[in-house]
Amino acid sequence: MPQIRMSQYSHGAGCACKLSSAELSQILGPLRGHPSTQHTDLLVGFGSSDDAGVFRLQDGSALVQTVDFFAPVVDDPFDWGQIAAANALSDVYAMGGRPLTALQILGWPRDRIPFEVATSVQEGGAEVMAKAGATIVGGHSIDSPEPIYGFAVTGVVPSGAFISNAGARVGDALVLTKPLGLGIITTAIKRDLCPPEVASRAISVMVELNAAAAEAMVDAGAHAATDVTGFGLLGHLREMLVASGVGARLDLSSIPVLAGTRDLLDAGCFPGGSQRNLQASSTYTDGAGELSDHQILSDAQTSGGLLISLPIEDSGGIPGGRVVGKVVDGPAQIRLA
Repeated sequence: MPQIRMSQYSHGAGCACKLSSAELSQILGPLRGHPSTQHTDLLVGFGSSDDAGVFRLQDGSALVQTVDFFAPVVDDPFDWGQIAAANALSDVYAMGGRPLTALQILGWPRDRIPFEVATSVQEGGAEVMAKAGATIVGGHSIDSPEPIYGFAVTGVVPSGAFISNAGARVGDALVLTKPLGLGIITTAIKRDLCPPEVASRAISVMVELNAAAAEAMVDAGAHAATDVTGFGLLGHLREMLVASGVGARLDLSSIPVLAGTRDLLDAGCFPGGSQRNLQASSTYTDGAGELSDHQILSDAQTSGGLLISLPIEDSGGIPGGRVVGKVVDGPAQIRLA
């Protein structure tokens, strides 16, 4: 197979390419209230900015459905496939669901990259789906000027037991299950500025499934959860706070950050999507922190961790989890301390 750097075929860094929340609101506005988005068995739609849709079935269970894809974030095609699969599965885990099936989404520049490279990408995705116990049942492909890959994933959850982003309660601990810095590091990979050991650690984090953390948060009776991806920690926490009608305080010293992130940030590796997140966050954050702290908290993550709101006495039982803050009374603002 030809040795190529997949990141050189991408215009951006994974989930940093997402449209902003303001742009999404503009695009989706006409659909709010449309008959196609309403149903008596629709438990979670796009109105709450949640991670996945939830639709009740007649047997007392519910379908959890999501879709996610992006252009290459790393150079190795197999690694990219693994990351894309883990990232797509994460939305099901964030709702407390168990993945069942997956459909592949592939866009391929047929005249620029050999098809055997696409096969390697899909092999990476298939390996992670197998680990998750999900069955790939098909998919769709197109000729595309930029390679894209991802999945539409369907999972299942008891209809009364799913976890949305709307249940955070005052006094809850906020637990984060993966370190930050992935957008900064993948930008450095694309620019050929990332030390190999830093890239390797980041890839290990992105490939890791959120399955164990999801199972533990369900057992612990979590009140709310989301996964941290394209809008960064601040952006996804803000969505949780708005949906729940509460505020939050974050402890900067407790937030895990991948080693090497700050050095790469000092070298100018900050993706455009993260910059948009940073600008947006200025309207709902205040308190302590240097510019670099705010940049890391706004950094767009690809296949990031879960952010879980749960009773503080149960916060120590989440695999890989760190308590990074607390839910407080008040408006949907984030205080940094």
